[in-house]
Amino acid sequence: MCGFVGFTNFIDNSNLVLEKMMNKIIHRGPDSGGTYIDEGIALGFRRLSIIDLDQGDQPILNEDGSKVLLFNGEIYNYQDIREKLIKAGHKFKTNTDSEVLLHGYEEYGKKLLNMLRGMFAFVIWDKDTKELFGARDFFGIKPLYYSLSGESFLFGSEIKSFLPHPHFKKILNEDALENYLTFQYSPQNETFFKNVFKLPAAHCFTYKNGKLDIERYWEINFEADEKPGLDEWVNKISDTFHDSVKAHKIADVEVGSFLSSGVDSSYVAAVADVDKTFTVGFGNDEKYNEIGWAKEFSKAIGKENNSKVITPEEYWGSLAKIQYHMDEPLADPSAVALYFVCNLASQKLKVVLSGEGADEIFGGYNVYSDPDGTVYDKLPRGLKRGVGKIAGKLPAHRGVNFFIRKGKDVEERFIGNAYMFTPEERKKLLKIKTNAPDPTVITKPFYDKVKGKDDVTKMQYLDLHLWMTGDILLKADKMSMANSLELRVPFLDKEVMALAEKIPRRYRVTHKENTDSNTKYITKYAMRLAAKKDTPPQTAKTAAKKKLGFPVPIRVWLKEDKYYNIVKESFTGNAAQKFFNTDLLVKLLDDHKNGKADNSRKIWTIYAFLIWYGVYFEDSEFVK
Repeated sequence: MCGFVGFTNFIDNSNLVLEKMMNKIIHRGPDSGGTYIDEGIALGFRRLSIIDLDQGDQPILNEDGSKVLLFNGEIYNYQDIREKLIKAGHKFKTNTDSEVLLHGYEEYGKKLLNMLRGMFAFVIWDKDTKELFGARDFFGIKPLYYSLSGESFLFGSEIKSFLPHPHFKKILNEDALENYLTFQYSPQNETFFKNVFKLPAAHCFTYKNGKLDIERYWEINFEADEKPGLDEWVNKISDTFHDSVKAHKIADVEVGSFLSSGVDSSYVAAVADVDKTFTVGFGNDEKYNEIGWAKEFSKAIGKENNSKVITPEEYWGSLAKIQYHMDEPLADPSAVALYFVCNLASQKLKVVLSGEGADEIFGGYNVYSDPDGTVYDKLPRGLKRGVGKIAGKLPAHRGVNFFIRKGKDVEERFIGNAYMFTPEERKKLLKIKTNAPDPTVITKPFYDKVKGKDDVTKMQYLDLHLWMTGDILLKADKMSMANSLELRVPFLDKEVMALAEKIPRRYRVTHKENTDSNTKYITKYAMRLAAKKDTPPQTAKTAAKKKLGFPVPIRVWLKEDKYYNIVKESFTGNAAQKFFNTDLLVKLLDDHKNGKADNSRKIWTIYAFLIWYGVYFEDSEFVK
């Protein structure tokens, strides 16, 4: 688990430039560093030692020195592949999973990728052919960025590492800003930095003679198997998840686990049987503090819980640092809480398990129950669309919004778990003109892949490709590595996904129970039953507990004079005046403070961008 950076073509003082680039990501690998510089290539590596602590330094070369590897991540089935490679005649110098990638690519080429089980971003330089090969894991757990800058092809684990390169030009991508205002993250492959791109999840590339070729090597395929009954699916989930957790615990250092009051992290902690769990919260309100519950759960499973209450001063004081480490602005308030729980864990160990991915794979978000069944849903589509158009002309109200939502196809109304500003709202807010596409243009390629599927499956597929990689996994990687901590996600395992994509919707997503004449929707139904089966009886109630995640009292703070004034100063500052109609920003803030509307998430979306912009384009002061 580490970070890497590299570039093609020679420049003056390439060794000094490479060192500066590596120093930008030293937090990803404080244990050691390594370089490889040769004709046409410069490779730099920062290491966080997890497996083969003594011999696992990178870059790693093959037997004859013709190929060189940089790798960030973990390959959980590397030992099985290693045995096959040894039988095929390959000679290993280390016991690392890294070297398996190098020899595996020699033996199998691109076919190696589908043999892997793990999280990874890696590049391999072929000295003889002058070809660079790179790949990113199935779900996008580990990041890989690239940029064609002048004559140089830059690549690495974090965008900030490109900044010292003399060919790199730091230019804001204004199209990304407009998209971000709707999604709360950057949803397209081109980042907030012009001409800097993310390699998509489950894709690989080759770069040779100035030409870049990108292709997909793996795909999610939801095809329900109706034969097994519910009990059989529950047992399958339990068996597969146990196997995944066992694989994700492979390490030569201690492994811990994050723990909230939700079913996902509780399931991980119970199955993993780690010694330490880690939890953070705010104040004493149970809506924002899950520490008491986590301590109770940890005690029940015989583990030590480590916890921290984050003060408002700590939260607000860390925001610039958070946005710096994120590389691109992210408006998810829970990212800051994640930073603090990572920091807490990093004081005790180097590796933690976490529950990311369960909601996307097994259908855990409450919004997934929306298409699932009212009498109104059975009315003709044309009638619902007509009512929806009429409702759209009425003042906003919860009941009215129901008819507006039901009057649209899922492809029109659902862009993911966050929908901040509509295209019309963001146009009014922005002072600048951009060429940003409508949100439906961004989501269409993904919906096209699941034509004919039910609405819930469509929503899950979209979230797996946009929301999960753009928000959930972005903050998971950046916040953990900012604290030199490896975060592993056993739900996001290829074998778990292979099982989940076969579970019928009625088990995978929702189940209706009639209680006192009320219809109750239960998300992640089969998975919750599996968690209940694997969780001690005294704590099994977590399987039915409402999801909270990392709840943050943003809406409360923004009504307090202290934090209202901090945001207002930002909303009327130079950067805000450059990009936005500031009178509309202040109105959003005032309406929230005066209780006219809950604008907290919209306010936070803009504020997070302004903090990020200050760090990267105005040189705001903070500890980098």
